[in-house]
Amino acid sequence: MNVNHPCCQIPPVVAEGYKEKGSFTEVDGLKTYATGPSSATSGILIIYDIFGYFPQTLQGADILAHSDKDHQYQVFIPDFLEGRPADISWYPPDTKEKGEKLSKLFSTYAAPPLIVEKAASTIAALKKAHPEITTWGLVGFCWGGKIATLSAQEGTPYSAVAQAHPAMLDPNDALKVTVPIAVLASKDENVEDVEKFKANLKVKNFVDIYKDQLHGWMAARADLNDPRGKAEYERGYKTLLSFFHENL
Repeated sequence: MNVNHPCCQIPPVVAEGYKEKGSFTEVDGLKTYATGPSSATSGILIIYDIFGYFPQTLQGADILAHSDKDHQYQVFIPDFLEGRPADISWYPPDTKEKGEKLSKLFSTYAAPPLIVEKAASTIAALKKAHPEITTWGLVGFCWGGKIATLSAQEGTPYSAVAQAHPAMLDPNDALKVTVPIAVLASKDENVEDVEKFKANLKVKNFVDIYKDQLHGWMAARADLNDPRGKAEYERGYKTLLSFFHENL
């Protein structure tokens, strides 16, 4: 895959005080950030990380929606955690208390099987509300990456899926993926798991490890004041744009 596709030159990334281009609406009973031109016939559903709506994540959605001049998207970020995101201070879980809080979240209202069901209901509602969108992609960050993989199995409504700094990466999940997939891992993911995941894929794929970036560099934990972090944030979104340009 050409990760520097001429289609995909993104606008200058704003480090602080970003003003989102989209607006909030309601989809399937959930508050949802929506961005991108209404004339776009391709859509992307984003599953945010466990920290919810952060400016870095909303800016990323706007980048995906508007940057490919030949292939723009309507992009949606539903509030799957329904106003109950994790506190960003809980990560990394370097104390017993933080670990317990994250474990409780993942085992209750943020449990992957529950969110997979919510995502399936939401994409069905979006397809009904936006018949002009004929192809759909899915992006998941962190915990959302797990949801993306589980949503890419037989019968998936998506033509391509991607995950960045994926949590709970299981090589066995790769065996069931049925559409093109991109995996952008950070230095904090287990390298062996990433390699096994790639080896188990039976579909077109792009897998890359950002070896000096922390878990979360494309979403809530992105440090856009750091020149290297900003550059890799930009590279990550250029890569996603190139991937979807080729596969949606």
